[in-house]
Amino acid sequence: MRARTAAHGHKPLQSDGVRRSPQAEATPATVVPVAVAPVAPLSPVGPGSLAPQLGEGRQRAAQAQALGPGVLVRADSGGASHDFLDRVVSRGFRFSVGFDLTEPVREAILTVPEQAWRPAQTQAGEPREGAAVAELALELEANGWPAGTRAICRRERPHPGAQLSFTDHNGYRFQVFITNQQGKRIERLEQLHRQHAVVEDRIRCGKDTGLRNLPFQKFAPNAAWLELALLGQDLLAWTQRLLLTGELARCEPKRLRYRLLHVAGRITRHARRVRLHLPRGWPWGEALLAAFERLRALPQPP
Repeated sequence: MRARTAAHGHKPLQSDGVRRSPQAEATPATVVPVAVAPVAPLSPVGPGSLAPQLGEGRQRAAQAQALGPGVLVRADSGGASHDFLDRVVSRGFRFSVGFDLTEPVREAILTVPEQAWRPAQTQAGEPREGAAVAELALELEANGWPAGTRAICRRERPHPGAQLSFTDHNGYRFQVFITNQQGKRIERLEQLHRQHAVVEDRIRCGKDTGLRNLPFQKFAPNAAWLELALLGQDLLAWTQRLLLTGELARCEPKRLRYRLLHVAGRITRHARRVRLHLPRGWPWGEALLAAFERLRALPQPP
């Protein structure tokens, strides 16, 4: 998400940070939303240039450093650049990024023996019918990728009515990602990579909180607008994660505004105490009061 996407025509990175324990292959990861501040304007570049991605990648890697060790940086294929991944590795992070299906990658997929394919996993950890994963024999380190980089492919039967491409083999659709995570459970690594899809939900929610249109013609005012929109999106995301439960913890910003944020209330002060008065009979009043209780129970920062 950048203020210059339309102006320069590049594909922005879609990434998120994941805080992981050393036993992450065996335990679920905790997703930590990472909002990216706007980047100062670069010199004009044409469509397809890597300059915008590299500038954005440097800033994302630097911002992720604040999360500390045990971080997995996930991104779509826009993150598969040497400069970005070198900076990720230099900070001691792991990465998992999409990889384009180039001709060498397609050839490597076709050489995988049938017995090497393992059943893919659902997000619940159950075998997924019609989907399998396998590690590809690609010389990634010899081509300049960080040490320990491996390529993992997922094949899956497309849903009924989906259109196949000429590169799809034997009725399968393929997706590849590269990672420097180690371990033999490649199905777990692929499952962890697919959790990156949550970023699409964040993008949709971001459009509903001010990012659908940038209102100014110049970069600096749009950068300020972007900062405010990201701040609001972060507040909503962490409010739902820490303070709300059930449907309110999952609903879209529009519904959350209607149910909680736009409710009429009155603040009064008496005996040096501040009170919030809510309408009687409001269906979500108890949920809001419970959220305030959870907020008070959170540990205070040092």
